[in-house]
This record gives sequence, structure tokens and C-alpha cells, in this order.
Amino acid sequence: MKNISQQAMEIRKIWSGFQGSRVLITANNFRVFDHLETQMTAGQIAKELKTDLRATWILLDALSGLGLLKKQNSRYKNTDLASQFLVTGKPYYQGDIIKHIEALWDNWSGLDTVLKTGKPFRKTRNHEAFILGMHNLASIKAAQIIDAIGMKGVKKAIDLGAGPGTYTIEMARRGIDVTLFDVPETIDVAKAVVHNSSQPPLNIRGGTGGVKGSIDFMKGDFIRDDIGKGYDLVFMSQIAHSYSEKDNITLLKKCRKALNPGGRAVIQEFLISDDLTAPLPSALFSINMLVNTEGGRCYSPNEMKAWFKKAGFRNVKKQLIADGVLVSGRK
Repeated sequence: MKNISQQAMEIRKIWSGFQGSRVLITANNFRVFDHLETQMTAGQIAKELKTDLRATWILLDALSGLGLLKKQNSRYKNTDLASQFLVTGKPYYQGDIIKHIEALWDNWSGLDTVLKTGKPFRKTRNHEAFILGMHNLASIKAAQIIDAIGMKGVKKAIDLGAGPGTYTIEMARRGIDVTLFDVPETIDVAKAVVHNSSQPPLNIRGGTGGVKGSIDFMKGDFIRDDIGKGYDLVFMSQIAHSYSEKDNITLLKKCRKALNPGGRAVIQEFLISDDLTAPLPSALFSINMLVNTEGGRCYSPNEMKAWFKKAGFRNVKKQLIADGVLVSGRK
């Protein structure tokens, strides 16, 4: 049985959790890791960043304690972890999602108000960081997700609420003609991501291409606007959590109408238990939706399966994948 000190430490881990997060956010803002691919002293870093020496030295020590820097003879250098994920331009760079988290920091600070009113508290917004952050996360698992969905028999698809288009790109590389659908503000960011994507080249509407697949851009609000038709696949990656159950069922009905006979609709979402309490990151993500949306939260696979059935889909099933779940149905 744990003694009182051990029990108190469990509470402390929760209330002190913000500290490491804030250190990382600040270091990311100042591009600290970009400078530390080679060893440098605190004085050298402070000079490069034009920051206070004492403040820089203490921050670097904290980053070392977090396992992101190695300190040797008063000189600092990125660990392998920081080098892979926190240096600008690296294939699996995560700095954009960390920048987005800074905006969430401000919004989450309004949770007391949200609890009283039930209304979102969106104090800060950085849309570009949000969309590029989604690319940071999706780039790690896009191939795995598209493999799990399976592209057999899919010639034409729509990536609904596609964000940066990371999954769109992956499908197009496999010879699928894909429509990237999102709001105009997001399309502007997605076009840059698609055009800067690595080889092989993509056939983008209005450009030239080197593979069979193509990417078309469609601007709109998928809840209110027409999404087209004739698709073999409608893919919805992590958009359901932003909407109410009613809106999600309405959207699935729209998707069913847009599909060819035998076509599939697939939702990718965070996995959460039927009682909505585990795993912890998903339960906390529901707080994120509480703070930032009118009706969103994490939904269990069984809740989502029920939506598909209400919308008229058959062969409804779930599949655990990566850090989440795929729920699908066939027209």
C-alpha cells in the first residue's frame, strides 16, 4: 500500500504537468533546437537568440532535465529525440503542432469560464500552425492509415476536412484521384503542403503530374455545402470530434449520397472507451473540444458505429490502428 508521500506525489505529477510543456513551447518559439545540432554554450546560444544569459542557461538546464538536450562541460547539444522531431526541416518535425499547443494554452486557461457557461473560450487562434501541426502528426502515420483502409477498388476519393492534405497526398501517390475538401483558409495552407511534398510528383489540378493519381481542391463547409458525388471512398480524418452527434449523422447521410454503390465512408478518430474515460489523452482531448467547439468531444467506436447504421450504411465495422480507430461502412 502506498504511503501518504507517494500518494501526494501522484497528485503533484498532475498539477505540475504544465511546467515541462511550457519549457518546450518556449524553446520551440525561440528555435533553440535549430541551433543545437552542434555543441554550444549558454552564452553562445544567448548571443544567437538575443536572449538574457541567466534565463537562457536555466532554460537549457531544464531542457536537459527533460531529456531533450545533453549537457557536457557547460556545453549543450540536442539529444537524438530532439534532433529527429524538433529541428526545422527534418522529415518528422513536430514544431508546428507545438506552436498550435501554445494557442491552446491560452484557450484552456478559460476552462473555469467554460465550466460555468458551457460555451467555447477561444482567446487565441493560429490557424496556420494548427493546419501545419496536423501535417506534423499525420506525416508519421499516413502510409499506415491508408494501408489499413485499403485502396482496392478505389479510383476516386474525397478527403473531407482534409486539413494539410497529408492523407490526400498518400492516396494520390497510390494512383487515386482525390478531392481535397476544406474551408478556403485551410485550402491556402494545403496547397503549399501539396506543392512542397516529396517525390514522386503529383498531378495537381492546374499543374503537371507524374503519377496516375491526381489532387483537386474544393473549397466549402462540408456541413452546409455540396461535396460532389461519384466517390468510391469518403475519408474523414479526425473531424467528427469537432461536431455534435446530430451533425455527424447528418454528415454521414450526405457522404452516403455522394458515394457510388458499394463505396465506403471511413472515419479516423482518437480511440476512447465506452465510458469515455480512457485512455487518458482521449479523455483530455474531450476537454480540448469543450474549450474550442460548441458540441464536440471524443466519441467511442460504438457511438460512431451507431451513426453509420442510422445513416443507412451496411457492413459497419471498427479497426484499431496507430493511435486511434477506423470506423467504416459501405453503401
